[in-house]
Amino acid sequence: MARRVRMTDVAKAAAVSTMTVSRVLNGNPHVTEETRRAVFAVVEKLRYQRNELARSLREQRTRQIGILVPNLFDPFFANCAHAVSLVAKQHHYSVVIATSNEDPEDEFAEARRMVNRHVEGVVVIPAMRASGSSRLLSPEFDNLPIVTLDRPLEGSRCDSLLVQNRRGGQLATEHLISLGHKRIVCVSLASHLYTMRTRQQGYREAMAAAGLKADVHTVTDMLETSAAVIRMLVAGKRPPTALFCSNNLVTRHVLHALQQMNIYPPQKIALVGFDDFETAELLQSGITVIRQPVELLGRTAAEALFARLADGKGNSSPKRIVLPVELVVRGSCGTKQS
Repeated sequence: MARRVRMTDVAKAAAVSTMTVSRVLNGNPHVTEETRRAVFAVVEKLRYQRNELARSLREQRTRQIGILVPNLFDPFFANCAHAVSLVAKQHHYSVVIATSNEDPEDEFAEARRMVNRHVEGVVVIPAMRASGSSRLLSPEFDNLPIVTLDRPLEGSRCDSLLVQNRRGGQLATEHLISLGHKRIVCVSLASHLYTMRTRQQGYREAMAAAGLKADVHTVTDMLETSAAVIRMLVAGKRPPTALFCSNNLVTRHVLHALQQMNIYPPQKIALVGFDDFETAELLQSGITVIRQPVELLGRTAAEALFARLADGKGNSSPKRIVLPVELVVRGSCGTKQS
């Protein structure tokens, strides 16, 4: 078996010191362009690869961060994770990605595994909890920089990145009201989830301001529950003329259920969803949505984590950053009701 190429081999072939090779590979600006090119030419010729394990032991850092999300089949979670990973790459870090499956115990177990792998920090979208505090607040994570994304950990020391969920619920509902709708139903996941609760709050406030009665129907993340709710609503004595769906998963399930009944918004029912998604403007009529800046959300969370890592103190007050949302009008709401 051929011996692994070492940094000393590169230095000898390039006629420089090992310290100079190290500076070149670490992007040190105090190296001439001629030297940098010579070193990289030898690196390519010898196919030198740095020993990252030895480097980690020497620097006492792994240059890894963790990304912990509920799942990767929801485009919102996947896009957030992707944005975080791009920022990590810019900082010359690799990522360890894990999913909690919305289970607090799985979340705790995955976070412990990340600690055992010596990640330097974690960006997490906390798992759904019906009650109680998150186990991510356990003392064993006290020395681990954590930034929460999309959902805060109340009472924690973590920085958090959020969007205007309440305002988004208001914007969606106000748009439907402005078109003359009065029987507007909110279809949502359970309200113990922070995002759902605050979006429902915005919906309720907009309905109350217009003198209308709020009507929230809770579904699970399974298509069957959304379909059952939609069938019940459409078959009722006073079926809704408009729907506000609390996230892209609910929106997609509701659209699927409506199509099974040969209903295509805005025919019979207008619809606004919270979260944009890839096919929203490609579907018939296009789906009106409350768009949140997903990529910016992930990038900002990652930068907040790297700011914490650079600070190294970990004793400054936690920051809460709230990003704006916008109403994107397409065809699913139709025109003003007569």
